[in-house]
Amino acid sequence: MRIDVLTLFPEMFDGVFHTSILGKAAEKQIVSLNAINFRQYAGNKHGQVDDTPYGGGGGMVLKPDPIFAAVEDILASDPNKILNQEEETHPAVEITAETSSAGKPPRVILMCPQGETFTQKKAEELSQEEHLVFICGHYEGYDERIREFLVTDELSIGDYVLTGGELPAMVVIDSVVRLLPGVLGNETSAVTDSFSTGLLEYPHYTRPAEFRGFKVPDILLSGHHANIELWRREQALKRTWERRPELLDKLELTKQDRAFISKLQQEAGS
Repeated sequence: MRIDVLTLFPEMFDGVFHTSILGKAAEKQIVSLNAINFRQYAGNKHGQVDDTPYGGGGGMVLKPDPIFAAVEDILASDPNKILNQEEETHPAVEITAETSSAGKPPRVILMCPQGETFTQKKAEELSQEEHLVFICGHYEGYDERIREFLVTDELSIGDYVLTGGELPAMVVIDSVVRLLPGVLGNETSAVTDSFSTGLLEYPHYTRPAEFRGFKVPDILLSGHHANIELWRREQALKRTWERRPELLDKLELTKQDRAFISKLQQEAGS
């Protein structure tokens, strides 16, 4: 997978891209991670990438021309490029498989508060792609033509405002890359993480079996794998019911699952 990030602050990604899981994934050549300063595409001697909004109002708006130019340059270097290089201008970049010369066209992702809320399901979807391009803005917002004619996805990581799109992009990238084959040491880790099954994850314990009087549940020391799996399922259900009950409404629960939740409800009501 190739990931390109358009940002005014590429240095913010130095530590993130070169340490921990992302750093190891890059070392294994599972993913190529690139942070690109789109100010170099400003096209003016002052490197200006923002301007005042038409119609008045406070704040500054990110101009379309440097973003379009940066994305077009990235796509021109992609073996699955979608641009007609004989054209001198590209009033709109159409991200479609039909216009791709080979393979999947890239997903161009705008990080913004108005976007679709990022979820584990979305991470799994994006992990199937070959090339992701993230656009991280600052200022008041983006020129609307960036949304209309350039991006394929708009993502938000929650209902709050940050200074820019860099931190949200880091969150999404980390979540996506860890799902790629060969990235995690234990291939089952990503499958059993919270939200991957639709439930919050069950509790974990490790050595020592007793610490300051606090003991590991006996079931985990029993060696009975079927009972351990049942305990983990029930603990995941219990934790989800206690902390994120709305998640249960989206799941197809077994008869055994429903019976266990009913028991929890009865105990809570007693």
